[in-house]
Amino acid sequence: MTMHRPYNLVAELTYRCPLRCAYCSNPLGHTAVHDGLDADAWARVFREAAELGVVHVGLTGGEPTARPDLAAIVAAASDADLYTHLVTAGIPITPEGLETLVGAGLRSVQLSVQDSRANASDRIAGVEAFERKLTFARAVRRLDLPLALNVVLHRENLARVDEHVALARRLGAHRLELANTQYYGWALTNRAALLPTRAQVESAAARVEAARREPGAPEIVFVLPDHHTDRPKPCMGGWGRRIVVVNPEGLVLPCHAAAELPGLEFYSVRERPLSECWRDAPGINAFRGEAWMREPCGSCPERTRDFGGCRCQAWLLTGDAATTDPACALAPERERMLRVRKEAEHPAPDLVYRGASIP
Repeated sequence: MTMHRPYNLVAELTYRCPLRCAYCSNPLGHTAVHDGLDADAWARVFREAAELGVVHVGLTGGEPTARPDLAAIVAAASDADLYTHLVTAGIPITPEGLETLVGAGLRSVQLSVQDSRANASDRIAGVEAFERKLTFARAVRRLDLPLALNVVLHRENLARVDEHVALARRLGAHRLELANTQYYGWALTNRAALLPTRAQVESAAARVEAARREPGAPEIVFVLPDHHTDRPKPCMGGWGRRIVVVNPEGLVLPCHAAAELPGLEFYSVRERPLSECWRDAPGINAFRGEAWMREPCGSCPERTRDFGGCRCQAWLLTGDAATTDPACALAPERERMLRVRKEAEHPAPDLVYRGASIP
């Protein structure tokens, strides 16, 4: 089995967050996952990641700026010669706090905005935060940092793609990520309220293509929802291939949700070197390569591109992480995905919000 070099480290510094987003991908039991790594421990992880070949680190959560030692963490990542990228909701950090992070070595920022309209954004976030987010975005650009704006799409805001693009332009964003909701964590709980129809998705995709052709448009990334495709996505670029995730407790994972899969053992950087966690953990190796694949994946010519789809989604929809992702039209349990699609045709139920947790 080939152990691939990871290029990107996703450092989940904390699951604490002042927002209550109805599509949060953090585990439902996030309050039981504590911040197990201090700044010195993260510094060791960054050094060991660089030795593995990692060149980029995404500092994320939860809300990473809830960490009072974030500047020390940024400095440690920079000292390890990693490109430091902050993934944030823009609160509770202040413009002054951002300047401190830039001084410590921060290179770029991704800001999440739940919608281009204040009331709609605050509704999904579960708190009033929109105007503070815009203030933070302007602070990012004043400091001449590259800004990526991330808007998670769902049935309530998918029709406003043009407004999302206009907001990105006004804020001077270099990149706009229009990411259709992926149904894990709290998003799965709220799937019936968030899932759009296929017609909505296709209409939005057409407007994205038109926006990309406009002069001076930012780079626009439009991520299709698995629920309305016939081919599965190569989740995280393939299980244990290019992206390594370290969660707040120190578990080393192939993706954000993998710790929720039953029966898999992952190692922690609190007890072992990162290289050993990445190379030897039974959970990391469970779905590497092709030996684990059943038919139709085992002989499918697409298996080296989509790797059988998302293991977490396969488990959530079928109860079996080793089966073909039902996002694939050839999956034996494809009917499960088709039944889920019909949820978008019904009236949306009330949202269930994640609990906020702040310092």
